Amino acid sequence: MSRTPDLAWTVARAHLARRRTQNVLTVLGIAVGVMVLIAALSLTNGFTRALVDATLRASPHLSLNAYAPSGRDAGLEAELRSDPRVTAFVPFVGDKGLLTRPAGEGRAAGVDFATLFGVTPAAAEVLGLRPEEARLLRGLGQNEILLGEALARSVGAFTGDEVRLLNSTQRRAALRVVGVFSTGNFLIDSGYAFTSLGTLQTLQGTRNVTGYQLRLRDPDLAREVGQELTRLRPYASLPWQDLYGTLLDQLALQKRVIAFVVFLIVIVAAFGIANVLTLAVFEKTQEIAILRAIGATRGLITRVFLIEGAVLGLGGLLLGNLLGLGISLYFTVRPFQLPGDLYFITALPVEVRWTDLLWVNAVGLGTTLLAALIPARRAAGVEPARIIR
Repeated sequence: MSRTPDLAWTVARAHLARRRTQNVLTVLGIAVGVMVLIAALSLTNGFTRALVDATLRASPHLSLNAYAPSGRDAGLEAELRSDPRVTAFVPFVGDKGLLTRPAGEGRAAGVDFATLFGVTPAAAEVLGLRPEEARLLRGLGQNEILLGEALARSVGAFTGDEVRLLNSTQRRAALRVVGVFSTGNFLIDSGYAFTSLGTLQTLQGTRNVTGYQLRLRDPDLAREVGQELTRLRPYASLPWQDLYGTLLDQLALQKRVIAFVVFLIVIVAAFGIANVLTLAVFEKTQEIAILRAIGATRGLITRVFLIEGAVLGLGGLLLGNLLGLGISLYFTVRPFQLPGDLYFITALPVEVRWTDLLWVNAVGLGTTLLAALIPARRAAGVEPARIIR
């Protein structure tokens, strides 16, 4: 009994040595499928992460919106300062309005809608803008505005120009453009603008604030932190995952669809293993019958062909992992360029996740073993008396 595993391995190795060309092609088929699957998942992960990072450059990780606008909440601010999960916070006033730039100097008039945020200099620490953009945000004065890059192009406003604002309460103000910011997310760059907190408060005729915007050490904890902070306070929690939930759901669906479609390649390659082993069963029928006649059990015959399938599958998985990681490394060094006005980002980064690698290898190995099980059971069912006669 102790020699049975050695006999199974010896027979399997002899079978594999006789069909080298077919075995190599089978291994390459599995490797290509695994390679494409790993590369596709890594590129999808990179696209998702880049889009989220671009989105969070001009968006807080968490917003706490008061049910009824009121003055600044000293108790909440004290708790935010003492919470180690919060790295920065800023009170804000939110509004929507129509921005216009009068015609002049050979330029036609410009107009567009905008979402405005009135903030204090602390907003530079809450948002992830570039250093020069953060400096402009930190230095916003009364009746000054910082425009998203695409919004500035739409309105036709340049640094130093004057734009006119008609806000949601039908009040008007003239604002001087101090600069533009760019996140890489076209939806934000075409719709957001920042002013000083006092500018919007004066325009609305109030000293109240809409709420607070927070930056966290771990953005993924936004929903949990928001629930804790608003449990006993009259604030509504708005984590970034809820604000951009539709986008995240679409990206997750995209990844699942890509993974399923590409995994079909692995399934096709697995049928290659089934074909090779089925041919081996037909060719080795007499050999199998002799082994059965001298005492080989059905289990031993089954293990022989499962070992062959496992060797081919592991070989394809190993080569596929190396090729997939190699392609991922290549795109890390030389990112794939994208049109920023269409995909929000200008380059497609790569993010390899070990969970994806484990999933790909586990499912790939399971598929190849299932493919090998069909001919293995056929081989185990060979009747030695009928074949030898």
